Amino acid sequence: LSLGEAKNLPTYPGPNKMRDCYCTVNLDQEEVFRTKIVEKSLCPFYGEDFYCEIPRTFRHLSFYIFDRDVFRRDSIIGKVAIQKEDLQKYHNRDTWFQLQHVDADSEVQGKVHLELRLSEVITDTGVVCHKLATRVLECQGLPIVNGQCDPYATVTLAGPSRQTKVKKKTNNPHFDEVFYFEVTRPSSYNKKSHFDIEDVDEVDKMEIRVDLWNASNLKFGDEFLGELRLPLKFLRQSSSYEAWYFLQPRDNGNKSLKPDDLGSLRLNVVYTEDHVFSSDYYSPLRDVLLKSADVEPVSASAAHILGEVCREKQEAAIPLVRLFLHYGRIVPFISAIANAEVKRTQDPNTIFRGNSLTSKCIDETMKLAGMHYLQVTLKPIIDEICQGHKPCEIDPVKLKDGENLENNRENLRQYVDRIFTVITKSGVSCPTVMCDIFFSLRESAAKRFQGALDVRYTAVSSFIFLRFFAPAILSPNLFQLTPHHPDPQTSRTLTLISKTIQTLGSLSKSKSANFKESYMATFYDYFNEQKYADAVKNFLDLISSSGRRDHKSIEQPILLKEGFMIKRAQGRKRFGMKNFKKRWFRLTNHEFTYQKSKGDHPLCSIPIENILAVERLEEESFKMKNMFQVIQPERRVLYIQANNCVEAKDWIDILTKVSQCNKKRLTVYHPSAYLNGHWLCCKATADNTPGCTPCTGGLPANIQLDIDGDRETERIYSLFNLYMPKLEKMQEACGSKSVYDGPEEEEYSTFIIDDPKETYKTLKLIIEGVGNLEQEHAQYKRDKFKKTKYGSQEHPIGDKSFQTYIRQQSEISAHSI
Repeated sequence: LSLGEAKNLPTYPGPNKMRDCYCTVNLDQEEVFRTKIVEKSLCPFYGEDFYCEIPRTFRHLSFYIFDRDVFRRDSIIGKVAIQKEDLQKYHNRDTWFQLQHVDADSEVQGKVHLELRLSEVITDTGVVCHKLATRVLECQGLPIVNGQCDPYATVTLAGPSRQTKVKKKTNNPHFDEVFYFEVTRPSSYNKKSHFDIEDVDEVDKMEIRVDLWNASNLKFGDEFLGELRLPLKFLRQSSSYEAWYFLQPRDNGNKSLKPDDLGSLRLNVVYTEDHVFSSDYYSPLRDVLLKSADVEPVSASAAHILGEVCREKQEAAIPLVRLFLHYGRIVPFISAIANAEVKRTQDPNTIFRGNSLTSKCIDETMKLAGMHYLQVTLKPIIDEICQGHKPCEIDPVKLKDGENLENNRENLRQYVDRIFTVITKSGVSCPTVMCDIFFSLRESAAKRFQGALDVRYTAVSSFIFLRFFAPAILSPNLFQLTPHHPDPQTSRTLTLISKTIQTLGSLSKSKSANFKESYMATFYDYFNEQKYADAVKNFLDLISSSGRRDHKSIEQPILLKEGFMIKRAQGRKRFGMKNFKKRWFRLTNHEFTYQKSKGDHPLCSIPIENILAVERLEEESFKMKNMFQVIQPERRVLYIQANNCVEAKDWIDILTKVSQCNKKRLTVYHPSAYLNGHWLCCKATADNTPGCTPCTGGLPANIQLDIDGDRETERIYSLFNLYMPKLEKMQEACGSKSVYDGPEEEEYSTFIIDDPKETYKTLKLIIEGVGNLEQEHAQYKRDKFKKTKYGSQEHPIGDKSFQTYIRQQSEISAHSI
């Protein structure tokens, strides 16, 4: 997601009219991300990106704009809700969305399971009437209102409503209560149909209504959670009916306010959903891709062809890099495409400066393999800059009142010096895979441009400085160095540091000429000393030499993740209360700790080797969502609640990864807690009883790279399938070039084809592999369509995406007939 900006928000009723606004991202109503607060603005600019794996089903992706209130609860200005089935409409397009009003009726989510039975009864007077039995079985995924959900249901049929019991502290209540209603019929009842013909109209008008409510302690009354209205006429076909339904908002008949009352929000959403088959399905396509490094020339390889047909090189680079990293083939692949690009480059000064497939693949590899290297190198100093707020503005025009230009220059010089030093001293920590790639780039460049002595350095510095360290300093939030985009003053400081570091790393001859601004050229004079150029060269030599020292021998703790969560006391004290407390958790590659607040002394430290399993905890254990458990020796368990489903998945994944190689890892665990003398899952009474469910571990041991090769191959298949017309065009171009090798035809000149015969062979294999996978997907959809029941728990009645799917499948089958 890219959260751009909001505009034309309604003015604040107070005298200054401005607002302090932030935006949240929600799956249905569960918040998974929050932007920074933009103060005193009615057109706040956020400019923040958020990426997440979605760990559960959802109906709406929602965005709420809040106005911060220091004294009371923050107030909601409005929201944008995009239905899951509509996400494709806006895929990868900047779109302005009108903000909508938020009230109880617009906040409906969840589903209800009902059974309706119509039975015939003859009364004492001989009159035949019908009784309707309505059984409210359960609900799932109800919204949590003000941190709690104590739901109950009311059932109404043309008269007073009946109410279920209130279920405390759950948004997945099990009611299983039956209510009987009389639907009286006159004695002229006709046995041939359920209802006497004269009364059919009356019955058709009747409807059963089920309302869900949250029992509130507040004086304003109970909160509406959603409703369901079912006309009785559908029971004429069958006397018994049981199904799941999506809850719907109330139709109050209110006229909605003008849509432009609340302003609008600019978003760019990229949403992908792939069905990944088991590994053997992908063998033919995967084999063609993995051989790419060995194909001569590399422009005839499957990976290079993907880069040629994709609209954006980035689109191809992401799955390719992940696939090659997973199978340990990234270095030979990047070496091959980089070598080909160097051969095509005419001027040593423009080496690797374009947005080619090579550049994008190296960027992506650095992002994946170098994330922890960045954390270790830059995070401490970036945190200090963000918290210190020292004035560093050196543009005389932008100086604030009371600021001194010389002081600001000195502040900035100190920051640049420190960042430059930590970068140039970090060579020994640079990940092996990056060093191997840099070695290959250096060799290619030196061989191609033997007269240009500096090219061996600029080939490497154009990546490590210009495309790795400089962007990470400029936008630390995009590299997970800070949780949010820095405030404007800090952002300006980081921009000035980034510009200077970029120039220092570029090793160009006339440094001052690099700057358009005279104040930057003046500032750069501080660094126009030989010692800086020497330090850069020594650093580049170290990270691009093949016989370097093994960085694993210098093992220092790497911070992997930290943040507030709620944990249950482990009961180590004999009389201690086993209650829940908010704690600051911190995970490094050495230990997992928690403390009262950030920076305090740890209250508890679990060495990584003592983590025997990390698993989800069933919600029923403590009636709390997003809980997981960290299992330690002697069956001691730490129960933790994360803030939302995305956070819970992140913590479980990274804790599992970091402890994957522990020798005593468990194979079974208890999915529920041990409470009141027994395990809730298997009812065993001994607290040291071995688990009753197999563990779900099995992630790769390498912390940095958790990659699913099949999933990446599926993504590449989807891209090839999307750009099939271009593949066919490329095939035509190969035929045209080999038959008619005169001047190149205009329409084919967009492709790089060095060897038409080899390229044609590869294209044939790709098109064949993609066609086979397409057939498998079509068969899978047909089978799924046959097995799926509308009204089931997976596809409740009211599921619009499933209705669309049914319509599409009906059209396909009608077309094939």
